[in-house]
Amino acid sequence: MKSHLNVPILVALLLGGGGTLVWAQEGAPSLPLPAKQPQMQQAAQGVWSPQQLSNLVAPIALYPDPLLGQMLAASTYPLEVVEANQWLQRNKNLGGQALMNAAKQQPWDPSVQALVAVPDALAMLNQDIRWTTDLGNAFLAQQADVMNAVQKMRGLAQANGKLASTPQQTVTTDTQGGQKAIVIQPADPQVIYVPSYDPFYVWGPPVYGFYPPLYYPGFGFGFGWGFDVGFCFGGWGGWGGWGWGLNWFGGSAFVNNSFFHRYGFNNGFGGGFGGRTGWVHNPGHRLGVPYGNSQVAARFEGASQASRFAGRAGGQGYRNMAPQQYRSQMSASRFSSGGNIGGYNRGGNIGGYNRGGSFGGFSRGGSFGGFSRGGGFGGFSRGGGGFSHGGGGGRR
Repeated sequence: MKSHLNVPILVALLLGGGGTLVWAQEGAPSLPLPAKQPQMQQAAQGVWSPQQLSNLVAPIALYPDPLLGQMLAASTYPLEVVEANQWLQRNKNLGGQALMNAAKQQPWDPSVQALVAVPDALAMLNQDIRWTTDLGNAFLAQQADVMNAVQKMRGLAQANGKLASTPQQTVTTDTQGGQKAIVIQPADPQVIYVPSYDPFYVWGPPVYGFYPPLYYPGFGFGFGWGFDVGFCFGGWGGWGGWGWGLNWFGGSAFVNNSFFHRYGFNNGFGGGFGGRTGWVHNPGHRLGVPYGNSQVAARFEGASQASRFAGRAGGQGYRNMAPQQYRSQMSASRFSSGGNIGGYNRGGNIGGYNRGGSFGGFSRGGSFGGFSRGGGFGGFSRGGGGFSHGGGGGRR
């Protein structure tokens, strides 16, 4: 039986202040919640160890590069991810360019807006907002380390015979300056398939700690429905023009400015010019969610806290600023968020978040605005029907 729970907009309560692309696995049965995991040692000073990062990125390490880069950027805006997922469920009647045009009117970062075109990826980030927040915090504080962790997990998966080219994806190895990087690209220039896999099947048990307690499929590895990106983006010319990417040899993410300007996303980067530039976090879309690292908080928290109150109603204020506009605001802020990040310590604090108690009015063990953690999350059920082991599902 499908589980459909209405997830309310989180900002006010959490912080106190062709065809329609819906769910590729909407008809799939829900898997039971994972058993309670042992506690992992918390990260000291908001710094993640290599093994902690490997565990953290495991659920998405085998995603195609264009989508992975976008998801890492979107994970730094966890509340907007939840807003987008809720909005998408309410607007299942929309599809194609009409869906994308409507999403671009929402006050979210472009990385979140464009993610509605690939709802399986949005649903993945929406499964457990704690994991998404941790992923975003780690990416902000240790971008190169996160990317190294992805490469490590890809190398191990390849060595285990669990990562190879298929009709849905092309896996290659690039070499530069003596360094190697495993690159995963969609095999079809128009269609992207989101892989679904169980980390235990791909890598076995982690050397230390545990994998994030998400919903994993009952089979080992497969693909769901393919999403025709050209259906949402008119005149689509292939994955080289996607808005986000990863520079494996530079240890950083980048954005393709031409994508933002061509498709009319707000908060476009690059000041009206094309080409690629380094990705920059916009704290105006953070909405006050604490940063897990004191140095990151010192840069961004002032604007993030201001975004809790500015720009919500009319799309003005920090939330609608381009990077060059808010840099001057960031330089004046010197805030430090409390708590430790990393380790998925359910009984303690993670980035100011108490897993066993409450955070900003959000009770993990009870209910939140009608949301019960004991069932499905946002109507999303992972695994089962709609996927084929080792092969591809249909195309939407």
